[in-house]
Amino acid sequence: MLRFLRPNLGMTFLGARLLLAFAASPFVLAHEAHSPSQPPASSDEAAFLKENEAAMTRMMNDMAAKPSGDIDRDFVAMMTPHHQGAIDMAVIELRYGKNETLRRIAQEIIVDQMQEIDAMKLAIGDKVSSAAPAPTQPAAPPAAANHEHMGTHMDMSNGMKK
Repeated sequence: MLRFLRPNLGMTFLGARLLLAFAASPFVLAHEAHSPSQPPASSDEAAFLKENEAAMTRMMNDMAAKPSGDIDRDFVAMMTPHHQGAIDMAVIELRYGKNETLRRIAQEIIVDQMQEIDAMKLAIGDKVSSAAPAPTQPAAPPAAANHEHMGTHMDMSNGMKK
């Protein structure tokens, strides 16, 4: 009888180790990705890194949603800040990036992620405001930021044309 349990027990431990590895690696990689080992080369790079760090921190904090008992709502509650984080980082790329290919990709990310947020909200019966500000609209100052995910966009209108 123990002979038959060993393969299952081994697979259980393997599965648990893989689950832990996959669950932990995005957090480790996200932290490593925005912890530069050398000082920024320019004031633009310093500003880029500061804004990106803030966007990543906000995304990670907002993704830690408390379970509601409704799996679909929980999924949307966690995915919305994840998508909003992608939008925020794309806006930052548009503000500081110089590579036209990456800037085009950033524009596509903004459109795609906003559409996916709306689709997820509609799927669970939440209303989607067609009057939501575009990512190019000014954001409230940090001290006055009483934001929801779709209201945290940054002003790109001055910094987009390089």
